[in-house]
Amino acid sequence: MFTIGDFARHGRVSVRMLRHYDATGLLRPAHVDPASGYRHYTAAQLARLNRIIALKDLGFTLQQVRDIVDEKVGAEELRGMLRLRRAELETAMAAASARLVQVEARLRAIESEGHMPTNDVVIKSVPAIRVAELIATAASYEPEDIGPVIGPLYCELFRLLGSAGVTPAGPGVAYYEDAPEGGGRIRVHAAVQVAAPLQDGASRDGAFRVLDLPSLGQAATIVHRGSMDTALPTAQILARWIDANGYRSTGYPREINLECPENQDDWVTELQAPVTRA
Repeated sequence: MFTIGDFARHGRVSVRMLRHYDATGLLRPAHVDPASGYRHYTAAQLARLNRIIALKDLGFTLQQVRDIVDEKVGAEELRGMLRLRRAELETAMAAASARLVQVEARLRAIESEGHMPTNDVVIKSVPAIRVAELIATAASYEPEDIGPVIGPLYCELFRLLGSAGVTPAGPGVAYYEDAPEGGGRIRVHAAVQVAAPLQDGASRDGAFRVLDLPSLGQAATIVHRGSMDTALPTAQILARWIDANGYRSTGYPREINLECPENQDDWVTELQAPVTRA
C-alpha cells in the first residue's frame, strides 16, 4: 500500500485533491489507520484515479464523474455525454482561434503605428449602386460580434437570390449603421449588387430588399488584402490618414468585396469611408 503522499506522487495529483475526493466519496482510501487516521491506497486504485482525472479534464462535474466511474451511466448515455463535450470543446477552440486572429490584428495595428501611407489612400466619389440585402443586428462593432452575424446573412442572401432567380451583377457590399435601440448595437447590412427591379424580392422561405445604395460624394478608400478578420490594421491606417489630411469621417466604412476566393486569406476588399473636410 501507498501512503497518501506516495499515492499522490504516483498519480501526479495533490494530497489536497485526494483528501477532497475522499470527502466527496469519489475515491476512498483502501485503508484508514484507526489510530492515526492516515490514509493508504493500493496500486489498483490508480486506474480509478486516472479515469477521474481524465473525465474531470473533459469538463464533467464531479457528480457526473462519480456516476460514470461507478458505472451508473450506460454506454449510450456516456457516448452522448462525450459527443456533447466534444462539441463544446470544438466551439471553445473555434472561439479561441478567432480571438487569436483578433489579437494578432491588434498587434499588427500597434506595429503599424507611425506608418503613414502616401499613396495607399485615395479620395474619390462613389456612385450609387442597386443592391439586394438582408439586415440583422450585432451586439457591437467589434469583429467578434460582426463576424457571426454577417457570414450567415450572406449565406442566406445568396440562397434567397438563387431561389428568386436573381443573379448578382457586381461585388458584395457590407455596410453598417448604429441600431435604433442604441446600446452600442450595430445594424449590419449584407448586400450584393444586382440589376433587379427596385422592389422587395421574395422566395418561398423569406424576403430580401432591393434598394439603391446612395452615392458617396467623398470617400477615403484603401484596399485590404486578406480575411476581414484581419482588417483592423488597414482600417486604422485609413483612420489615421483621414485625421492627418484634414478630413473627418461621417459614417462607418463600406466594405466592397473585390475578390472573394474560397481562401479568405486571398480576399481583396476596398474600404470606403465617407468623409468631409474638417
